[in-house]
Amino acid sequence: MVNARVALFVLDSLGVGELPDAGRYGDTGSNTLGNIARAMGGLKLPNLGRLGLGNIIEVEGVPPAERPLASFGKMAEQSAGKDTTTGHWEIAGIILEKPFPVYPYGFPEDLIREFENRIGRKVLGNKAASGTEIIEELGADHMATGSPIVYTSADSVFQVAAHEEVIPVEQLYHFCKIARDMLTGEHAVGRVIARPFAGKPGSFRRTERRHDFSVKPSGKTLLDTLKENGIPVTAVGKIWDIFAGRGITASFTTRGNRDGLDCALKLMRQSSSEGLVFTNLVDFDMLYGHRNDPRGYARALEELDGRIAELIEARRDGDVIIITADHGCDPTTPGTDHTREYVPLLVMGDRVKAGVDLGIRETFADVAATVACIFSLKFPAGKSFWDKIKK
Repeated sequence: MVNARVALFVLDSLGVGELPDAGRYGDTGSNTLGNIARAMGGLKLPNLGRLGLGNIIEVEGVPPAERPLASFGKMAEQSAGKDTTTGHWEIAGIILEKPFPVYPYGFPEDLIREFENRIGRKVLGNKAASGTEIIEELGADHMATGSPIVYTSADSVFQVAAHEEVIPVEQLYHFCKIARDMLTGEHAVGRVIARPFAGKPGSFRRTERRHDFSVKPSGKTLLDTLKENGIPVTAVGKIWDIFAGRGITASFTTRGNRDGLDCALKLMRQSSSEGLVFTNLVDFDMLYGHRNDPRGYARALEELDGRIAELIEARRDGDVIIITADHGCDPTTPGTDHTREYVPLLVMGDRVKAGVDLGIRETFADVAATVACIFSLKFPAGKSFWDKIKK
């Protein structure tokens, strides 16, 4: 069914409550959506509420809809881990038994020395840190020495920060490609991330020219299956980066939620658009979750809610819209890292029954199995819920 179309939106980090094993990750009590709502004294999300967001979990200010316009549920992450790559890969059908390596005490000295030799410069940092804090701490030294700042977090990431006037962005990308080529085997981190910044000491700011260099998917994804069957896969936002371009037929880079949603809506309004339009809305995680900013997160959710009508209007006959997330990042908890949580699931379209309770799905890969069914294909991972919701 090549003329079908699925618009899949990942609201980056919008978790909906701790998973049973959250304690193993230090995330007991995490609930990104629920805790933000409580911290703000309630959220104003009438449109998402009408779809059924408040039917998934209790959300202060968003009561359950009597007749939800979408089918709804939540999904558990079966893979080990709680990072962006793991979450997106599982949505696309890869379930990881072993998490990507993490480096809470920094990277091994021999690895750092090799990186320095390959780029021809010494590095600063080499520790786990908040991105905004480490550029304030080491930014002046970096500007004086020309040494890039290397750091990591609780996620499986090798991050390289540099001032755009000291190390041009294209050169920073080149350094990250060198790191990506190095980080294999036991050190195959999920992502190498270029973190350009600008400004002066005391007022540094990260720019929007971030770029992720992901490890290639370890198995066949839904995207590969669609592409092999002649079905277009259009990536919006950092989807191309997360899948290292695999299985993608067209890609659009974006600058934040508003730009990402604009791009996705433009594609949906095009009569020639077919296949899967796979969009990541990054601001929830990058700007608010990691910075412990529930107020900003709430504003971003309310801004998205205000555009749900546009999303419904852009839908053409036969379209299926799926809204979900890839992990949590609860901004009300003391840490700034991702949190091990369930993610929401909302599915709507004129081919979709309204108000079907999809319950708790055992894996994010149920999305991959379902999308495959919509296109009259089969996918080996996950269990499709298409038969439950199709009219």
